[in-house]
Formats: sequence, C-alpha cells, structure tokens
Amino acid sequence: MLNLIREEDNGEPLVSLLEVAPSVIIHRPQVIPYLRKRVAEMLEEAAQTLPAGYKYAVIDAWRPFDRQVRIYEWMTRCALEVWPDLPYAQLKRKVNRWVAPIDQAAPPGHCTGAAVDVFLMKPDGEQADVWSPFTRFTSAPTYSLGLSDEAVHNRRMMVEAMLMAGFSNCRDEWWHYSYGDAGWAVRMGLDTCMYGKADLDPALYEEQERIWEEKQKSRPNPFLEG
Repeated sequence: MLNLIREEDNGEPLVSLLEVAPSVIIHRPQVIPYLRKRVAEMLEEAAQTLPAGYKYAVIDAWRPFDRQVRIYEWMTRCALEVWPDLPYAQLKRKVNRWVAPIDQAAPPGHCTGAAVDVFLMKPDGEQADVWSPFTRFTSAPTYSLGLSDEAVHNRRMMVEAMLMAGFSNCRDEWWHYSYGDAGWAVRMGLDTCMYGKADLDPALYEEQERIWEEKQKSRPNPFLEG
C-alpha cells in the first residue's frame, strides 16, 4: 500500500525541535531533533494540550537514510541470531514488523521528517506507565487488551492529544505518529503524501551519530526481550 502513494513533496524544511517545539523533551542524546516544520508545530500543539506537568519525550525524530540502513541491517542480524533457519521471506517480515524496509519506493517515515516516536513523562519527571502488566514491545499495539487501569488512562492521554493535533498513529506501535508521509496517507485513506525523503547537513548531527554508533554496540537483541 505504501508504494502506491504518490509523493508530491512540498519542499517544507526540517526545523529544530529545540526552537519550534520547546515543550517537548529530547529523551535520548542520539536523537537528531529535527522534523518538518508543520510536524514540529503539531507536536508542540499536542504537548500544550497535555494535563499540567505532563510532557512528551521524543525518542526518535528525523533519521538520515544511512542510519535507517544501519538499523535495518542490525535488526536483520538480530533476527538471524534468534531464527538462523527461518526462510528469508519470513525473516524479513519479522524485521519489517519493527523497522521500515530500506528497499521500497516509499521512504521510511522517519527519513522524511514526518514521523516521531514519543514517550509520556509525568510531572515528577518519570516515564508514565502505558504498558503494565506487559512490556513496551509485548503491548506495542496501540489498543492492546489487558492493560492496567493506569496504563489505559496514560496511553489514552498521550494518544488522544497527538490525534487531536492532526497526527495519525501506527496502530502497531503506540509510540509512533506521523503526518504527511506515505504511512499517514495510507492510514488516512489518501493517495498522495506531501513529504518525501529529506536530508540535512551532516555537520548538524555529527555528535548524535557518534553517540548512536557507541550506544548501538551494547544494545541488546530486541527479539530476545520479553
């Protein structure tokens, strides 16, 4: 479906979240804090509608395509470690469940600057529980059943504010939202999207890339997580 979406990039620039969305927290030092201008403005709008003291923490925003390739290749190695005898097509489906493929006509949402991953932070600065009694990944579908009352309340809070601001949510990942990319167009029943692959001067994110590379060395195999 994604590859059937017609791309008509409107040329909107990537902008710094530090400037356009000051109400959000950049949760990880390897996050490159850039999104398309309208997407960044929408994220700030969503953040402003949260109850007093609550904040969105960005765990991923724009990604250079090179990083997307490295993530995909790493996830493939992780999958091979767990399922060394799995047929290639099945292995690829497992990888594609968690990271957008790099060999399709439609670029990965994060590489367009239209997609953002967020956590919800409480007024005390701790992460809000949106998954008990499960884990982040075992309760990844946005409308998971069996969540605790607190998790349901917090998840509804974070999802509804993002939807009201104009984002669409990837129903398989409660943390992933986008506006204007091919994934958004599919979810909205449209045949055109306004954002394609975007690039930034590598000098702007050199430090984040260095940190990402270092942290990736010790990152556990996600397919082994409960």
